[in-house]
Amino acid sequence: MRVLFYLGMQEWSGCARAMFVAARGLSARGHQITIACCPGTRLHALASEAAIDVTEIKSGSWAAAGSLDVRRVLKDRFIEVAVVSTERDHLIVASAMRAAGRGGVLRRVPSFGVLNPPRGGRLATKLAASGAVVTTQSELAALRLPGWAIPPEIAPLGVDASSYDNIEPVSRAAIHASERGLLIACNYDPSGRIRLGSVFRTVALLGARHAGMHVAVFGPGSTDDELRMHAAALGVGPAMSFLGERHDEHGIMRAADAGWVVSGGDTAAFACLDFMALRVPVIADRWPLTQHYVADRISGVLLAPGDPSYTAAGVAAFLTAEDKRKAMGNAGRTRVQRDFAETSMIDGFVRAVTAAGDRSVWTTK
Repeated sequence: MRVLFYLGMQEWSGCARAMFVAARGLSARGHQITIACCPGTRLHALASEAAIDVTEIKSGSWAAAGSLDVRRVLKDRFIEVAVVSTERDHLIVASAMRAAGRGGVLRRVPSFGVLNPPRGGRLATKLAASGAVVTTQSELAALRLPGWAIPPEIAPLGVDASSYDNIEPVSRAAIHASERGLLIACNYDPSGRIRLGSVFRTVALLGARHAGMHVAVFGPGSTDDELRMHAAALGVGPAMSFLGERHDEHGIMRAADAGWVVSGGDTAAFACLDFMALRVPVIADRWPLTQHYVADRISGVLLAPGDPSYTAAGVAAFLTAEDKRKAMGNAGRTRVQRDFAETSMIDGFVRAVTAAGDRSVWTTK
């Protein structure tokens, strides 16, 4: 099957990572893959390194111009199925598919995201046969997509646990942490601003009893000056490092005694899986996404949001029990290998692409 993965966003995210993993996995199984993305992005670099066909697009172009760009790709590569992740990208690609007179479009929904297509999404399904790809059975059961010609499919997020075995930890000096004391690696994106506040308040309550404790915050938006000011206002600035986006994020995770996930969507899901694959126990607020990936009190600790003193007590009991942390880290690794293998994710995309490549559904539009 000739498949196009189209991603108009410039930022690296869990969504972009999911698209890349799916594209690489399908390519390894013999499908002809093209990735359309913005030049200079991390996705562009990774696709090139993986020897996947890449074509450049302009994220700022208006929808009609973007559709013209896609038409050229469809013609040159004779694309049969396209995978997108946003309403805007769906509309652009569906318009091009309509003009080409062929093809199906798969809209991948972020982990525990909601797909309620507004006007642009409904228009896209009228332009080209469309289907949805979700990550869990519960999300599949909740879908209500009248008029979508391609049946929805599940492609659960997963990772290759064995690929983490040779990852070396970064030095603590490189992330401005002390050589002694507990180190917490905190995965962040802008959706986690409120949840990061819980981390600040917890460190403020625990700092006096845990000398040398340090939190390394990494991810998009983590160098925002407002975060630094918030930390300073609570008196925890010296115990925090704000690292920004890093290509060595797995090395930061490996160096940590625990991982705190405050990001959302695919970014949070992959962070949970990354920490567990690295045998690092996870701390996170309790909500449907974290409950799906993290087994509470087995591979990590899920906290009731909104109660700083309760959170601090739960984290303190967790951090001081080294044997328990190690046991949770090992349990997390086992959980990833058993329940969240990357092969299951690729299997789901194979099923979705096969359904979208059925030419009989194209003629319904």
